[in-house]
Amino acid sequence: MKAILLKEYGLPSDLEIGEAVKPVPGDNEVLVRIHSASINDTDWGLVRGKPFVIRLFFGLKKPKINIPGIDVSGKIEAVGDNVSSFNIGDEVYCDLSDCGCGGFAEYVCVPENQLSKKPSNISFNNAATLPHAGILALQGLVDKGKVKSGQHVLINGAGGGVGTLGIQILKSYGVTVTGVDSDEKLDLMKSLGYDSVMDYKKTDFTDTGEKYDLILDTKSYRSVFKVARSLKRNGTYITMGGSMYRLLEIAALGWLVSLFTGKKLSVLIHEPNRGLDRISELVEKGQIKPVIDGPYGFNKIPELIQYFGEGKHLGKIVVEIEK
Repeated sequence: MKAILLKEYGLPSDLEIGEAVKPVPGDNEVLVRIHSASINDTDWGLVRGKPFVIRLFFGLKKPKINIPGIDVSGKIEAVGDNVSSFNIGDEVYCDLSDCGCGGFAEYVCVPENQLSKKPSNISFNNAATLPHAGILALQGLVDKGKVKSGQHVLINGAGGGVGTLGIQILKSYGVTVTGVDSDEKLDLMKSLGYDSVMDYKKTDFTDTGEKYDLILDTKSYRSVFKVARSLKRNGTYITMGGSMYRLLEIAALGWLVSLFTGKKLSVLIHEPNRGLDRISELVEKGQIKPVIDGPYGFNKIPELIQYFGEGKHLGKIVVEIEK
């Protein structure tokens, strides 16, 4: 089968387009023929081996993962002997973060308990945008953030995958939402329903004096004390990406700030696919419509990972593995 091969840490341009052995499902797995995939921060970090913490999980000198890619949608082609929830021909989607990656290939084997049926009212391309970013938004804003009606919420990184899905999840909660991203993404953000938008290159949201009930930060580059002062009393700050130094700072000092101020600051521990059925329900009700950058062809994956790293994409970058 064709696949994107990761042999050494380096630049996205060092990735190879080649052949890999077609996997065979175990007793509790299904074989998925991948139709579409999307690109995530995990891919950007894994390919480069940066930040260094990536290497602690995926190999210090050489990557243990040979095929990157975590967000996929496709059709089941074979099932293991013990699989009971899925059948050959089912259209499915999932996040492969806990399954060894492998999404940038024609086939992948997935444990039954990591998989969900694709909503019937969206395409494979749309479905491939949802598992990773959608779950991060849901877990950050709803499960951990405990968003409530009447609150003022800020999303930093509002024009990316998490932000464009997060604003749609928030619409039913009756909240005011401010979005922060680059100038090129502001029109998109307004069209999705952000009540106000900021260009981070011109305005630092921590310097405006505005205070928020809930901040979801996909790009943490500010000190724990700066973000704390942007929270209302008993407000919540949740981060899920950005500078490793800042993430560690939040993890180490967030509890201390919380102790003295009552403000809650923490790093989101992502649980892949937990809540994906809830995302499916929102999609089926028409409450979520993914924003797609693409779709692009399989051979463009290396340059698209670089494009993702430069932060120029709108919404989610989608690749069609199978035309």
